[in-house]
Amino acid sequence: MRVEKDIFVRGNGTRLPETLLVSDAIASGECDPRLVRRTEVVSVAVSPRESAAEMAVVAARVALERAGSTSADVDLILHADTYHQGQDLWPVASYIQRETVRNTCSAIEIRQMSCGGMAAVDLATSYLTAQPGRADALLTTADRMCLPGVNRWSTDPGTPYADGATAIVLSTRGGYAKLRSIVMYADSELEGVHRGDEPFSPAPFSHRIPVDFEAAKQAFTRQFGLSFAIQRVNASQRFAIKQACADADAELAEMDWVILPHFGHRRLEVGYFREFGIDPARTTWEWSRTIGHLGAGDQFASLGYLVDTGRAKPGDRCLMVGVGAGYTWGCAVVDIIAHPGWV
Repeated sequence: MRVEKDIFVRGNGTRLPETLLVSDAIASGECDPRLVRRTEVVSVAVSPRESAAEMAVVAARVALERAGSTSADVDLILHADTYHQGQDLWPVASYIQRETVRNTCSAIEIRQMSCGGMAAVDLATSYLTAQPGRADALLTTADRMCLPGVNRWSTDPGTPYADGATAIVLSTRGGYAKLRSIVMYADSELEGVHRGDEPFSPAPFSHRIPVDFEAAKQAFTRQFGLSFAIQRVNASQRFAIKQACADADAELAEMDWVILPHFGHRRLEVGYFREFGIDPARTTWEWSRTIGHLGAGDQFASLGYLVDTGRAKPGDRCLMVGVGAGYTWGCAVVDIIAHPGWV
């Protein structure tokens, strides 16, 4: 979708706990070296105590302060996550609202796995432009990928999982980056890749704990074949990227920055660097390999990193790429139009 009305990124915030070196995790026996050998990830952010929800509040407060957003400005709150947020049967988005703006706007949780952040951008853009007078949308993501439910090293081999939270403020009031396009694309024929062939259960972790995505993928490929999944993934991803660029009147080769999911190097090499001819130097790979995969938050975190460090400069064009189980792809083009005041 070409974004015809003015939508800006006005503020951003990230909460990352201390990092754990992969070498230390191997030495302690926490991580099997075979699981990380080809990822080339050197460390991951790990929260020993702070819940996902608490980290989200920290990131949100930073983004709101930087954006100069008051309670009266925020018309929508969307929180994207993939795993337990710290309490059971609990509206985490309402907690974030209470701990930040304390207003009466809609506060909604999004559970579209690793594409949740991009889904939030799409939904917030439509919401802000649907009615005159709407100002800001606070978008947050957070996860704490810990045992017993998730093993950050083996739940999804090839992608070490991290803990942390991110936030951005989308606004009609101006900002340091302008949204040019946003594309969401779904292929539900691939939904079973992360479900497998287990029967539905009455409670979490009834089948196995921790979660094992690899077992689910193997069950899916036994039924449908590996080539079926690969062909559909490649076609869908290519469509989303091509459409987002076309809607922004641009080509992939013209992008100064390509913000990719925080996957291991092997996955990035096969799925993006080689497939699309993307030079790793145009990505945040060298930074993301020190952080790990933040679930729904990779895109917000990497955009914040590029802006906060001054690497992304006015005139630069960024393509944000997301993909999540389901399967869902999300791509957006943003133009950096100014240095934010905090840089």
